[in-house]
Amino acid sequence: MSLRERSATDRVLAARQRYVAAGVATPELVVDRAVGAHVWDVDGREYIDFAGGLGCQNTGHGLPTAVAAIHEQVDRYLHQCFMVGMYEPYVEVCRRLAELSPCRGDEQKSLLVNSGAEAIENAVKIARAATGRPAVVVFDRAFHGRTLLSMTMTSKVVPYKRGFGPFAPEIYRAPAPYPYRGVTSDDAIHGLESLFKGDVDPQSVACVVLEPVQGEGGFIPMPDDFPRRLKELCDHYGILYVDDEVQSGIGRTGPVWAIERYGVQPDLVVSGKSLGGGLPLAAVTGPAEIVDSVPPGGLGGTFGGNPVACAAALAVLDEVATDGFRLRAEAIGDRLRGALDGIAGRVDAVGEVRGLGPMLALELVENRATKEPAAALATKTTTAARDRGLILLSCGLYGNVIRILVPLVISDEDLDRGLEILEEALVEGAQRAD
Repeated sequence: MSLRERSATDRVLAARQRYVAAGVATPELVVDRAVGAHVWDVDGREYIDFAGGLGCQNTGHGLPTAVAAIHEQVDRYLHQCFMVGMYEPYVEVCRRLAELSPCRGDEQKSLLVNSGAEAIENAVKIARAATGRPAVVVFDRAFHGRTLLSMTMTSKVVPYKRGFGPFAPEIYRAPAPYPYRGVTSDDAIHGLESLFKGDVDPQSVACVVLEPVQGEGGFIPMPDDFPRRLKELCDHYGILYVDDEVQSGIGRTGPVWAIERYGVQPDLVVSGKSLGGGLPLAAVTGPAEIVDSVPPGGLGGTFGGNPVACAAALAVLDEVATDGFRLRAEAIGDRLRGALDGIAGRVDAVGEVRGLGPMLALELVENRATKEPAAALATKTTTAARDRGLILLSCGLYGNVIRILVPLVISDEDLDRGLEILEEALVEGAQRAD
């Protein structure tokens, strides 16, 4: 690579260092364009994308129907503020979300906002208004956002919470199942019951918020029985069950919503990330009797449900609801699972392969017997992968989990090549650790 070609990246990195807040963590990757499951940097280097814009590109970079819808909407108007002048794209997204909703009840309504964190905060507002109760229960390893309330609900100190207190009141935390580390559904239910005895009266709890697959917490899927048992406990005490599908929804695990795999109907579902097809959009959806407990004016926001993002979302929702999309996602999931199991059989540092459908991860450990987290290896693996042309992310409370958020339009050839690079990077990282 010539000095002139290299200088494009160097120039942007230097400007980033000068003008962008240090608290925003970034890799040394400067993106120029992206299509499908491929990304090109400003020096022309091509990458296979296993990150999908941190879960925002389930339907691939530049879904053609979404791009066409965006262009058409841009020519009409960019912004109106739904509270100043209503517009059809907002209403149509709410209609499609109602049709696809996993929640209980026939009559569904939605609120559209800008981000997952904003949607979580509004779900809590709705739950508090509907129940007249203040308290919220969340779980170990949860991630619900970076705003004050959602940051309080999140269960990871560094980098999300350290130095940012005091935190919001009336947030209580219970254990979540983590079979690999010995926490069963029985343990989690017992922990929740103990919480109700020792820390918070269940009659004062508005809602319980749970990710069916914990994302930032380590791609930990809930055991088959846990969402059902949790819902039963919630129903017993009149607590609303909020299903956080910001990362696991919009087709990420195959079906539109991961909770569909559990046969449980939540009271509210929160969506975001891939909903806007790459544009900022998130939603809270649920039965009208719950959502409409907030009077007019109690919900909203200037840019919530931006018409351009709504136009893209309509194309995305149409795509992920098709049988073809789900079948392809399931096929990708099967192919990924088989390959990752193979890697686990060859690389001792892989403690567990887990996930739902194509939402899969490797937990890396120093020793399979002690299960000591191998965070440094995860960092070395993602760096080595990028050097080889693969964009990869880590996660987990200890930063020792390699997660895969590949756009679900990827070809088998690119998927296989990406998995080869992943193993090469993992082996290189392990050798460097030795």
